Formats: sequence, C-alpha cells, structure tokens
Amino acid sequence: MARNILFIMCDQLRWDYLSCAGHPTLRTPNIDALAARGLRFSRAYCQSPVCGSSRMSFYTGRYVQSHGASWNGFPLKVGEMTLGDHLRPLGVRTALVGKTHMTADLEGMAMLGIDPNSVIGTRVAQCGFEPYEADDGLHGSGPDGKYDPRAPRYERYLRELGFGGESPWDDWANSGEDEAGRLLSGWLLRNARVPARVPEEHSETPYMTRRAMQFIAEAGEAPWCLHLSYIKPHWPYIAPAPYHAIYGPEDVVPAVRSEDERRDPHPVYREFMKHRVGRAFSRDEVRAAVIPAYMGLIGQIDDQIGVLMRFLEQRRLLDETMIVFTSDHGDYLGDHWLGEKDLFHDASVRIPLIVVDPDARADLTRGSVSDALVESIDLAPTFVEFLGGAARPHQLEGRALQALMHQREPQAWRRYAISEYDYSMLPAATALGVAPMDARLFMVTDARWKYVYAEGFRPMLFDLVDDPGELLDRGADPGCAAECARLFDALNRWARRQSQRTTISDRQIRARSGASLRKGILIGFWDETEVPEELLAPTRARSASS
Repeated sequence: MARNILFIMCDQLRWDYLSCAGHPTLRTPNIDALAARGLRFSRAYCQSPVCGSSRMSFYTGRYVQSHGASWNGFPLKVGEMTLGDHLRPLGVRTALVGKTHMTADLEGMAMLGIDPNSVIGTRVAQCGFEPYEADDGLHGSGPDGKYDPRAPRYERYLRELGFGGESPWDDWANSGEDEAGRLLSGWLLRNARVPARVPEEHSETPYMTRRAMQFIAEAGEAPWCLHLSYIKPHWPYIAPAPYHAIYGPEDVVPAVRSEDERRDPHPVYREFMKHRVGRAFSRDEVRAAVIPAYMGLIGQIDDQIGVLMRFLEQRRLLDETMIVFTSDHGDYLGDHWLGEKDLFHDASVRIPLIVVDPDARADLTRGSVSDALVESIDLAPTFVEFLGGAARPHQLEGRALQALMHQREPQAWRRYAISEYDYSMLPAATALGVAPMDARLFMVTDARWKYVYAEGFRPMLFDLVDDPGELLDRGADPGCAAECARLFDALNRWARRQSQRTTISDRQIRARSGASLRKGILIGFWDETEVPEELLAPTRARSASS
C-alpha cells in the first residue's frame, strides 16, 4: 500500500481561531472532523513568527539559527536539505500547490553552476518541492513595480475567465467595489466589510483546492507528499461573498490587552506597538471591520477542507494518507496593542496543529488533545518516519511525533520550545539604534513560563499559569530573577547544540572511530611492543618481500 502525505498549511491562522480550539463563535466543522480523526496538539510553536523564516524551518526541519533564512526575502542557502531532499530518495513525489515564501539563493546557484531553470535549480528555488502550482499570493504593485515580479498562473486563470485589468489578483480577488463601480482596495482595512469582486468559486482558496485535487488525480498510484499551502486568511483581509457577511462585529471576541501593557513596556515591545499596523489594530473600528472578514476566510478554508476530504474518500485514499493541518504563525488582531505577527505572545507564535495518522497504532490517540511542547520542525522527521525512512537527527533537529501519536515509550520529550526573530528590517530596529547583527530575539517556553531574550536589553518573562493572557511582563521583577536565570541557561544550552555537522551522522562517526589504526596511521606509539601484531603485519610482509 502506497503511503501519501497531505501537508496543509494556512497563512497567518491563529491557533485559537478554530471551533475545536475553543473559539466561541467561529464554526470550522471540517477541520474539527480532522481533529476527531487525529491528534490535536494544543501547544505547538513555530520556529519564527514571520512567514519566510517560519516556513524555512518547516521545510528544512531545522531551527532558524541553523538554516539562516531569518526573515522574509532572506535566501535559503544552497545546500540546505529540504523535505524534497529527504523524501524523494524514499520514492515519494514531493510537490507544492500554493505558497512557500522562499527566496532562492541565486548567487550560490551561480557559484555552483546550477541553472535556475533546470530540474535541480527549480527544486533548489522552491524549497525542494516540485512547483505544481507555486504562488506566494503577494501580488501587490506600486510605484517601484510589483512585490513579486513572477506572474502567477492564478492571474492567467482569472484573465481567461474575463476578469481583466492590469492585475486581476489585486483588482478582482482582493478588491471590492462601491455602488458606482469604483474599486475598493482590499489593502485598506475599512474595505474588509465589502465582498471581493471575484465570485467565490474563482477566489484563491477554492482555486488552490482544485489544483491540489488535480495533482492527486494525476499522481496515480505512486506515493506523494503534497504541500497544499493556502494563501489565506493572510491579508489583504477581504473575503468573497457569502463569506464576507457570515460573521459580524458581534462575533469579535474582546482584545486580550491591558492599559498596563502601555505604561512602561519593554523597549522592543514599545517600538513594535508604534508600528503602523499595531496602531491600526489598537482601534476598535479596525477590529470590528477586519476580524469578521478574517473569520469568513477561515470559514471558506474549512469548507474547502470538506471538499478535499470528500475527494480523498471517493478515491479511497484516506486510509493511506497522513493529513497535517497547520499554519506558519498567528495574527495579533489587536491583542497586546499589536497587529500582524512578529513577537512571541501566543497570538503570534503558537500555531494550530492537527495530525491524522492512518497507522493503526495511532488509534490510541484519535480524537484527543496533546499538551506536549511541539515545534514546527517536528513535522519533517514525522514525515520521514511515516514513509519508512531512517532517522536523521544530524540533519533534522525536530522529533518525530509518532512517539506521541502512538503512545510509545518516548525518550524524554523536550522540556522547552524555542522560537527566534530577526527584526533588523523593521522600524523598531532603527528607532532603537540596534545594528542588524544585534536585532535578534529568542523565545524559550516551558510548561509554565515564557522567556524572551532581547540582545542589548533586559528580558521579558510571562507566567502562563497565573497570567495566561500574557498581560504582565515580569522580566524586571527581582522576584523572578531565578526563573529568568533558569530559562536563560536553557536557551544558552540550546545555542551550544551541534547544528552544523549535517554531512555525517553519529552512527557514521562511531563506525569510523579507530579506523585509521587499521589503515596504518600509528600515532603515538613508542616501539613495536606497544602495537598489536595485526597492525604491524603489513609492514613485516613488505619487509620480507623486499
């Protein structure tokens, strides 16, 4: 029986914006059904709360400090092993439909003589995936041109249907219109109330779902790993009808924030609150307009998950396909006086994660919730194990989740989860006078505490038990000095791990240990009496024959 993997990722979906995760008004029955068939991880964290670097950790199975692509647009260097590199040798076709936010290392490819248009060059440029439908969903344009100069197939699709204009993505899929037919840009938050101009069946989410189904139909009997990477509910926050109107201001949960947070904040947090998006989402009218559209986009994704699951059922693929549902990071939506992502409150760094393992050994945990500390880098080794590959801990820094799903006697599970952030590109770094090499933040969290190390500043610290809303920063509290020291030590030990020796495994090292002796490299011996006879035998044989 072939084994397949359907790796579904949403963009900027908060961990708590699912009904199975406890949202009081949002309805996600199809995603909930996945949770009922699999194991939902309630304390999963991304390796960086920004698209590009988070995804590079998903795709390499490595921490940001290891792969080096620490922000959007920072290239993933040639030579970093990715999912495709690990799964193709197992006979698995590894393909992409949707977004990776990958930036190719063109200089490295040129240095090595790799043609970007070759098969190898295409894989290197797409995180190791075969780009069946590559589309990062960021096709805005301005005075300096397009954000992404590549023309997506989706725009050609819209043009073929008669949706014209210079940019159908901007003008139809992500804009509305007023009574006079004038465009209302989805980039403007006030327009989140209106429906997108494009009919729902031609909007991005169902389009990507259909492309995923086309890939699966074409793949036939050969095993595959398909990364279906939805572009939504990431901004522009505008939904097609009827999803724009399913939820209203009455469905918006109150913001998790306190005036105390703004009185004497940590310097880095203070500057993040000053960013335009933070100031915008601090306004109640912005939240009332945007969050219903955000919820509508999630509802549309949920409906398309239902379409996709029925398709898999009809093709009798559910019993042989591992299904993963997750997100690259969250969205503050006004919590903590912030918008977007970027810092380490749970709204940003905590992610939804559901894994449906068809293996009978996973029956023990079906429909349950695990509160184990899980990281996004755990998926790559999980996929390798599911497909029968050997463990590669010298390359993959995560841990296979089968230990939790199958209730094996795991080796001690991790006590801490780590996330990292490079804010060198943001106005906060400039305002604080922090050089790019120093604009780094690190988070370490355990069962109770969350500690944030900010290079050049005091730490931040939150008590997740007594203060689950993370409203009180205790990093400067003398009474918490011991906790700060303990978590800094944990971060320090993590930073000292072996992360760059990826070309040789521990097993290979053990096998080679002492091998040079048997090849005549006799270092440190005084005379023949100290050398085992078998090691001298070749020398004696040569002497006898000379």
